[in-house]
Amino acid sequence: MEKELTVFWEKVKETAKASRFSIGVTEEGKVLAVGDGIVHIAGLRDAKLYELIKFESGDEGIVFDLDVSSIGVVLLTERNGIRAGDKGYKTEQIASVNVSEELLGRVLDALGNPVDGGPKLEQTTSYPVEKEAPSLLQRDFITEPLYTGIKVIDSMLAIGKGQRELIIGDASTGKTSIAVDTVINQKNTKVISIFVVIGQKKSHVLKIIEEIKRYGDSSKTIFVIADASNSPGLQYIAPYSATAIAEYFLDKGKDVLIIYDDLTKHADAYRSLSLLLKRPPGREAYPGDIFFIHSRLLERSAKLNQKNGGGSITALPIVETQQGRISSYIPTNLISITDGQIYLDAFLFNKGIRPAVDVSKSVSRIGGKAQVEAMKTVAERLKIDYSRFIEVEVFTKFGAHLEEETAKLIRRGERLREILKQPQFHTFTLEDEVLSFIILESGILDTVAIALVEKVCREIINKTKSTFPEIISRMNREGLLEKKDLEIVKDFIAKERA
Repeated sequence: MEKELTVFWEKVKETAKASRFSIGVTEEGKVLAVGDGIVHIAGLRDAKLYELIKFESGDEGIVFDLDVSSIGVVLLTERNGIRAGDKGYKTEQIASVNVSEELLGRVLDALGNPVDGGPKLEQTTSYPVEKEAPSLLQRDFITEPLYTGIKVIDSMLAIGKGQRELIIGDASTGKTSIAVDTVINQKNTKVISIFVVIGQKKSHVLKIIEEIKRYGDSSKTIFVIADASNSPGLQYIAPYSATAIAEYFLDKGKDVLIIYDDLTKHADAYRSLSLLLKRPPGREAYPGDIFFIHSRLLERSAKLNQKNGGGSITALPIVETQQGRISSYIPTNLISITDGQIYLDAFLFNKGIRPAVDVSKSVSRIGGKAQVEAMKTVAERLKIDYSRFIEVEVFTKFGAHLEEETAKLIRRGERLREILKQPQFHTFTLEDEVLSFIILESGILDTVAIALVEKVCREIINKTKSTFPEIISRMNREGLLEKKDLEIVKDFIAKERA
């Protein structure tokens, strides 16, 4: 008898190995109506919110609305067309994306499928697009810097690995440029970058991809694209799919940078879906849970402790304002969710001050905690002094008589502003940034014509780096600038002044 049972179970195992398992179907429903990417289905009484629904046409959608007699499904694919009377099936699964190391360097659609004409993905794992954010006990303090290569940000608005820093400003003020430069600056780091484009023109998308391929390291970058031609459903799900991909690398203990460009378009897509589903509109016609869709997305960015792998997801969401109104609905929601904001001012941009960061309206709630000692030493009072300069600069326009101390503050502030200017795709290393501020503090630039400040500063930086390679190497390695090293560098710069 025992021998017969053994033979029986061996046959069962062989049958199981030979079987091809697919998504299980637990309930069948009937399509009542289709239109504008929304499908109403009757008969799926046990469907859950955000559950994946499969149709007999082969198309897929996610449950977005639960009613007494029917459910509202947002279509993710529309390959073969769905008609009233077609069958829809529950899958008991949340929508998911296929993830693997093979995604690096690829361009993907909102569902994680490659669209760049490259090879098919071989070894993949499935990750749900909707997932709970890491708990408080899984998180760690944010102390490790993530360098953007942009002097005004790294010195005054430092970003740490695991932080969520909002980039906010009017259209055409350089928001995407800051995000692209930050990705480019990860070229010589171990950080993996994910760039999500939501609701933008195809020309904008192609420009971003081309710039990162040309100036950065595209082999460590993943592009997730849901452009303006995609349905609102795909535009809605794109940032969640990208975050699921980021979580795959997070679980491997890696550091990830994710850019959401932009969440204004994402909110608009969600508003369109909600209105099509006849949900009651609230302020500016957005549904009541508009805050929740962004908070549950951005809370998934975190720095994990060593017990949970020690990886991080740093988020740089972008939001667009109208005529500088940061107090409008979506911007205020995102400001309250994130750990600070980088505000770009159209007036500064038009004056040629680029990046056009308005320091007085920008803040990083991590700031100095994510700066190495070398940067903290030279940039401690930088934001205060720069803000004071902007306040008193207005008096120079009236030809008012200035006290010597105020005149000195204005001279120093004008030169600081020149140092902080930098063209796009020209990121700075840590040593270049630190040496720039040491040179400014020395006063050597106070008598230099404003037009020559950047050139003179660059010459002194190059001389200092070639004269003291050991100090520079030590600063990069340890993030420290010892007191004796600082004095040596300052003395050298003073002799240059003489």
